[in-house]
Amino acid sequence: MRCTALVLLPSLGTAGAFAPSVPPSVASRAASRPSTSLNIFGDLLKSFGGGGGGGDGGGSKAPANPFGKFAPPVPGESCTGEKITVVGSTGYIGKAVVRESVRRGYPTVAVLRDASKGTNEEKFAGAELKEFDVTDRDACMKNGGGLFEPGSVDVVVSCLASRTGSKKDSYAIDYRATLNVAEAAKAAGARRFVLLSAYCVKSAERKDPYALQFQYAKMELEGKLRELSADGDGKFDHVSVRPTAFFKSVSGQLEVVNGGNPFVYFDLGDGKCATCNPISEPDLAAALIDCVASDDHRNAVWNLGGPDDGLSMIQQGEMLHEVLGKEGPPKLLGVPIGIFDVIIDGLQWVGDTFKSEWFEDAAEFGRIGKYYAVEDMLTTEPSEKYGRTTLREHYAYIAENGQEYDPYTTVFGSADAKKEFKKEKELVEA
Repeated sequence: MRCTALVLLPSLGTAGAFAPSVPPSVASRAASRPSTSLNIFGDLLKSFGGGGGGGDGGGSKAPANPFGKFAPPVPGESCTGEKITVVGSTGYIGKAVVRESVRRGYPTVAVLRDASKGTNEEKFAGAELKEFDVTDRDACMKNGGGLFEPGSVDVVVSCLASRTGSKKDSYAIDYRATLNVAEAAKAAGARRFVLLSAYCVKSAERKDPYALQFQYAKMELEGKLRELSADGDGKFDHVSVRPTAFFKSVSGQLEVVNGGNPFVYFDLGDGKCATCNPISEPDLAAALIDCVASDDHRNAVWNLGGPDDGLSMIQQGEMLHEVLGKEGPPKLLGVPIGIFDVIIDGLQWVGDTFKSEWFEDAAEFGRIGKYYAVEDMLTTEPSEKYGRTTLREHYAYIAENGQEYDPYTTVFGSADAKKEFKKEKELVEA
């Protein structure tokens, strides 16, 4: 696999200080298009003992920044040529990370519990698929046949996340399974572990009374990564990337607004509502892969949002109304935030009274919903903003092309509504 020192996409130009982020249709075409590369540092790499193949399989590695003082890593473009493995690769962000890793020129392995689910996934084109159950710690750590053969991986990017956010799932996936992968990676000689974490983990760190189970699970996992990085002679380190929110998480009401119904937001009183600067799928994937070559966030946390200034839920509703071309003033419905407390308290009472795990989980799901309705997911420092795609551009794209239904990131709408919306758009185009 060739290491792409600098990728020039004719329609996009170079990335400069930001990742090359475009609406999904363009990104998909760019990912499948052969790269136009200027490998001007090829001979220099060879002189340092690096190279485009990621070593001979015996553990030799290119340094984190193989160009050293000659050229710093370029966000959205740099490639060290090392061997990358992505776990949690079938998720919303995991698929994008695999595609971005391959696009850069990295030899890439995508780990899936069921490899058959990845054979027809276009985002896995160019990657090797490996079937493995990372929840099985003994299997992960097995000598000679575990998750990683010695010297087979240089950097692991983990996009593992529990789908529900319940306590049981959070500690099984966000903590235990992710730790299995990190320990196996270190044992196999990997030099870095890049974790897709969450901006909201700060609530667990502050011990907020409303902090969530998955936040505590990720916080404890990050603590274990610090221990693994401190134990030894510096040959293993980590980066924890904490995104604010995904575009998909703030797009669920597209079909609602398109149908003439009001955009629902949660009223915190005095006209206030939650604010965020979400980040696009390709931008976040590029940032995660940047962590392979860059040491800027070595053994640290990188809070990360998109290029927008903070957008309130009201502003998001107004933007959807405008992008969809609806007439008249935007229809907005403010729901008092106190309604969450009534629902959560009722579910928790039933769970406690009847020792019901189902109702306890339902109460936790209610707390998750309230958390994102109350807390700002917002970065303001320039170093914590990344990418080019704005939320308006994303809304314009899905207003034209529709979007896939994801019950784990969509609070409003339904699978049927999203299918009907896409069908209507296809009929208009026909």
